[in-house]
Amino acid sequence: MQASLRLLGNRRFLPLFVTQFLGAFNDNLFKTSMVLFATYAVYRDPQQESNFNALATGLFVLPFFLLSALSGQLADNMDKSRIIRWVKLAEIFIMGLGAAGLLLCEGQPVLGIGLMLGAVFLMGIHSTFFGPIKYAILPQHLHADEVLGGTGLVEAGTYIAILAGTIAAGWISPMAAAVAVVAVACVGFFSGRMIPPAPRIGPPLTIDYNVFRSSWKLIGGTMHIPRLFLAIMSISFFWMVATVLIVIFPPLVKNDFTATKEVASLFLAIFSIGIAVGSIAINRLLQGEVSARYSPVSVIIMAGFVWFFQYVTVTWTPAPAGTLYDVASFLGQPYSWRVLLALFGVAVFGGMFVVPLYAFLTTTVGKDETARTVAANNVVNSGAMVIGALVIIVAMGMGLSNRQALLIVAALCIVTAMLAWRLHRACESHSREQAARR
Repeated sequence: MQASLRLLGNRRFLPLFVTQFLGAFNDNLFKTSMVLFATYAVYRDPQQESNFNALATGLFVLPFFLLSALSGQLADNMDKSRIIRWVKLAEIFIMGLGAAGLLLCEGQPVLGIGLMLGAVFLMGIHSTFFGPIKYAILPQHLHADEVLGGTGLVEAGTYIAILAGTIAAGWISPMAAAVAVVAVACVGFFSGRMIPPAPRIGPPLTIDYNVFRSSWKLIGGTMHIPRLFLAIMSISFFWMVATVLIVIFPPLVKNDFTATKEVASLFLAIFSIGIAVGSIAINRLLQGEVSARYSPVSVIIMAGFVWFFQYVTVTWTPAPAGTLYDVASFLGQPYSWRVLLALFGVAVFGGMFVVPLYAFLTTTVGKDETARTVAANNVVNSGAMVIGALVIIVAMGMGLSNRQALLIVAALCIVTAMLAWRLHRACESHSREQAARR
């Protein structure tokens, strides 16, 4: 661990770490500020609030679906540090657009909402092109025995940044958030300029700029393998479930738990912490073995906690008319512990479900196929997240409440468990076949 931390003092790693940390922080600070502002200050109807959150989520992940294949090709064909400089320069203008939306939303809500949604879509494009680079650049800048430690630091930094951005969004004003996101983007641009060159390795690639054809080829080259198909579909269903939960959290907190935006930020923070705890727990349980055997039961237990979360929502005592619970008064309610336990349980078992599947993806194929496998997974995952956002829009249009949407989540968990069980059986069958060949 100490050897990994020493990388933070090395120019081969520190600028990339800082750039990634600031980018993840800024993403979550802006998106969460926008969602909470729209939920608590712009809209007054639960259906409109859920639809806005679903639309924002769909706009952010849509570029991953369309452009992941292209971004991967460009990252393998150009100097990665040059792409980072372009992307980080673009972030300053994107955040300027989003900041203008936050500032204009109260006086000119239509224009403000339009600018914020436009910024969210552009941030999705920004993240799509930066995403492949943050991992692909590490083997070029670090020694072979440093890559694992560097990857772990990037993951840890990203988690801390997401948590910090989510919490900060709940406690600062829209004006402060508008100033902060532009300032952080500027600092990220300067840290990105300090990243050492990472030129193309190997012969130049022929870039396929047809995003639909390149994405289809990418998926088709991976999904024909049954165990990879089941793994990617299981992960995708999980992210569909997670998308529905994230979309409905803010309006659920406001309208069902009758609590402030600080409580909504607390919910999102607990969800992030729970996934991290689940990730650690399943690694200890499996003791380093890459296996999906605990994934089916994990997601079934997750479904149970989703149902319990729906139950405590129905039985919750709302605040007096015209008021909202702040964090202290929310935590002071007799059964607030049940709410937090249900939320934490959903996140913990969600983390226990999905983490082994990501490890499975990167270890069940040859090293020369790993990048394409992960990219194909990203494309399908983002498509599932867009579908999850559309499910909420349709459900709200049919008159379903956010409470009832939780039952949809529980049903999706059961489908995911079936896929995970089939994956586990496929993996066991594959292992027996390999043992017989030996």
